[in-house]
Amino acid sequence: MGQKVNPSGLRLGINRTWDSKWYSEEKYSEFLENDLKIRKYVESELKKAGLSKIVIERSSKKIIIAIHASRPGIIIGKKGSDIEKLKKKLSALTGSEVNLNIIETKKPELDAKVVADNIAMQIENRAATKRVMKRAVQSALKLGAKGIRVCVGGRIGGAEIARVEWFKEGRVPLHTLRAHIDYAISTANTTYGTCGIKVWLYKGEKILNEEKK
Repeated sequence: MGQKVNPSGLRLGINRTWDSKWYSEEKYSEFLENDLKIRKYVESELKKAGLSKIVIERSSKKIIIAIHASRPGIIIGKKGSDIEKLKKKLSALTGSEVNLNIIETKKPELDAKVVADNIAMQIENRAATKRVMKRAVQSALKLGAKGIRVCVGGRIGGAEIARVEWFKEGRVPLHTLRAHIDYAISTANTTYGTCGIKVWLYKGEKILNEEKK
């Protein structure tokens, strides 16, 4: 049975940049573990904020974290109270000074991570899986996606035997490296067990070097 390579990792440096922007020879493993802790904490605390991605940059004394989200108001809170609490918790977690930048995701329907998390949330709320998948696909295509593929696997609807459901519309050229494919995974925790969600979203062709020119 053929296995699909992660489309994001395959296109790094071609039409996608790294989400951790730092370099270190001596403290590489320490910084990498630190990044994983930051991502895990932010994702668990801000589930309802519609997280798109977390970009981490490091200087000699501080960590700059850019959080891309479709609902930035949830992160910021009233008069910025919640963002200050988050900053303090992240500083305590990393042992370094932390700067937070909150960036709004303008079209959440065209972001694979937001789409996958939204599907997971609706499945947890006992919505019909096929209807949820179809709605996500139609919304993405309406806003300009060239193609989208959604996969949900597990005990769908509480079935005795786990199965995989697919929904696809448009083109998703996985073999074309210049194809700008946004890929994300998410997990729905239901009373019957977990369901895995995968989303591939094709936005057209894109090459980083051409953008810079």
